[in-house]
Formats: sequence, structure tokens, C-alpha cells
Amino acid sequence: MTQTKFGVLLVNLGTPEAPTPQAVKKYLAEFLSDIRVVDTPRLLWWPILNLVILPLRSTRVSKLYKSVWMEDGSPLMVFSRRQQQALAERLPGTPVELAMSYGKPGMKEPIEKLLAQGVTKMVVLPLYPQYSCSTSAAVFDGVARVLKSKRRLPSLNFIRDYATHPAYISALKASIERSFAQHGEPDRLVLSFHGIPKRFVAQGDDYEKRCHDTAQALTEALQLPAGKIMLTFQSRFGREPWLTPYTDETLKGLPAQGVKYIQIICPGFASDCLETLEEIKEENREIFMHAGGERFEYIGALNDQPEHIDLLQQLVTQHF
Repeated sequence: MTQTKFGVLLVNLGTPEAPTPQAVKKYLAEFLSDIRVVDTPRLLWWPILNLVILPLRSTRVSKLYKSVWMEDGSPLMVFSRRQQQALAERLPGTPVELAMSYGKPGMKEPIEKLLAQGVTKMVVLPLYPQYSCSTSAAVFDGVARVLKSKRRLPSLNFIRDYATHPAYISALKASIERSFAQHGEPDRLVLSFHGIPKRFVAQGDDYEKRCHDTAQALTEALQLPAGKIMLTFQSRFGREPWLTPYTDETLKGLPAQGVKYIQIICPGFASDCLETLEEIKEENREIFMHAGGERFEYIGALNDQPEHIDLLQQLVTQHF
């Protein structure tokens, strides 16, 4: 009887290799060419992407990346590597590899590393707590593209999401309570999730529901009045309607309602990145304060906190 050899593939979105216009352009070109992310017909989308979006956005976005870049690289890559290493330490004898949907390391090399080590059962964990066709499904596509060329396939366990997993809610709760203890309890706790087009939900994506599932479970765990917690959506792109309420517009209106002190957390991000460290911690802080807010505290992503590694360990080992 053949002995099962387990392996783990952690997957995050990806990041430019450097905070330069050239590196950002290369990354955005790959990211925005995925039909899971932008489903505009290719003949229409190609000129818009290559002649308008990439030339205009690459320089501006590279400056934003430069503002959050860490000594060891992009925050998303730094924290994802730490998660990989911490999880590997918890699972001696089980190879743990990190892949990115876009940029480096791509899917091919990490999967081939696992197969070269004799892995017969691969657990794929997309680092997206709430499923979306634009994120988790893109990971599934990427894994399938690599494996379609292989003669011998491993068994696969694909972790769709973990929006209400007790260890996930517990880790968020602990992070929020530490912030409350350090900074005092705010007038509102804002849960800001990445947005997607409303059209995706109408076509069957249950991402919006999964975000609300997380918010409900977290509200119950924190035992705060429902009105004390708000759910919003950030990072919209393009002109079509995205999930509402929008984070920036919500923060702009809160001070006029007497909400002067907020703390904000982004539960959908497993690792801090441009969207949390620049868009939320800097840009949205300025929006809130300019509108009359008095105190703003950003609660960081779970990153490599021990409670987060506990969660990752539980998620993957339940398939061993």
C-alpha cells in the first residue's frame, strides 16, 4: 500500500517585484488580463488596458507601493513568506510552498517543488477568508493549468474559504480586543472588505454573503451592539456599480453623524498590503480626519500572529 505524502500550497494574490513603474506595469498587466478579474471581452479590453490603464496607472501606483515597501520587500510578500515559514515549523516533515496567482513565485515552480518531494496529496489553501470568483476561483484555475500538463496527479483538497471558521473569528476577535485595550473603545468599529462588482454577485458569486457571515460571527464573538460595528467595501475599480456601502464615502459621512473615533480592520486580507497600508491606513484616514473625525486607528491584518498560524494549521491538517 502506497503511503500518503502530504504537501501544502499556500496561495496569495501577488505583488510587483519592485516599487518601480516597470515592475508595477508588468504585474498589473498579468493581474488585469485574467478574465476572472476583468471579464470584459478581450478585443475591447486589450486596447483599454494597454493603451490607457497601464500607461496611466503604473507610475502612480508605483509611488504608492514605494510608500509602504518594507526592507525585505513588498508587505504582502514579506508577511506571506512569514506565514509559510511559521506553518512549515508547525508541520515537520510536510513541505509547505507559497505561490502567487500573479507575479512571482507563480504557480508552476511551487507545485513542481511539492511533486518533486513525492507529494501524493496536496492541500491548496488560498489566503482569502471569503470566497470570490475573482480570487479563490482564480487560484483553482492556476493550479489546474499547471497540473493539466502532468501525467501523474496528486489528490487535491481545495479549501474554498473559511469565513466563519472558529479559529479565524477567534483570531480577529483577539486582534480587535488588543487594539481596544491599547487605544480605547471607538465610537464605531469598521470592517472594510475588498469590493467586487455587484454584477458578479447577481451572477452567482456568494462573496457578499460570506463577508456578512464573517461580520455576523465577529459581532457575536465580540458581544458588541450591532450598531457599533459597520461593514463596508473598499478598492472599487472602474465605473460599474460595486458592492456598497463604499468605505471611503462611509468614512466621509461619519463625523457629521457624531462618530468622531473609529477603529478599522480589513478581515478579508490575510496579509497587510497596498490596499490596507496605503488605501486604508493612510488615504482613508485622511478622508475621515478631513471630514471632522478626531481619532482613527487601523488594526493590522492577522499576518504572522500566532493565532493566525493556529488557524492555518487547523485548516490544512483537517485534510491530513
